[in-house]
Amino acid sequence: MIRLASSSITRAELLRAAGISFIQESIDFDEDSILASSPKNFVYQATLGKYRVNFEKFGCSDYPLLVADTVVTAQGKILRKAKDEADARAILEMQSGSEVAIITCMIYKTPKIELIDISSTHYFFDIFDPQEVEKYLQSGDWWGKAGACMVEGFCKPYIREVRGFESTAMGLSTEVLKPFLS
Repeated sequence: MIRLASSSITRAELLRAAGISFIQESIDFDEDSILASSPKNFVYQATLGKYRVNFEKFGCSDYPLLVADTVVTAQGKILRKAKDEADARAILEMQSGSEVAIITCMIYKTPKIELIDISSTHYFFDIFDPQEVEKYLQSGDWWGKAGACMVEGFCKPYIREVRGFESTAMGLSTEVLKPFLS
């Protein structure tokens, strides 16, 4: 049993699918205060910030602690969670027909080990159908998603090539985590 310090439904689904027992509770961390020059630096700082506040609250003596954060990048820009529909539309326009990297950082801490991993999955997308973009925007499914990106949903039919694990793109590198579980 581990403690998933994340409110992400998708991360919980990934752990269930991997057969990993967990409880889910977390303390929020304000990512807006982060100043970073690169996507990897941003996602590391966000994960480290989440780790610090959650470790302070929960520690890792009763359950190992797992925290993670994900960032999307395209055309050299960090694509954070969209603030509104117009922001989501602009973010999706950057991804359409482009290479998109989805980078996930996780920290897994037990009394004996500490795993820090930064993994990325690269997607090469075809051009998005404008009518499908509008349907996706109206659905609200993009809300709360890094880069408004859902590789398991909206983006799936546009994937031309993938390099990396889908779990990384969905927010938690379960393939990397599993070997460290006792």
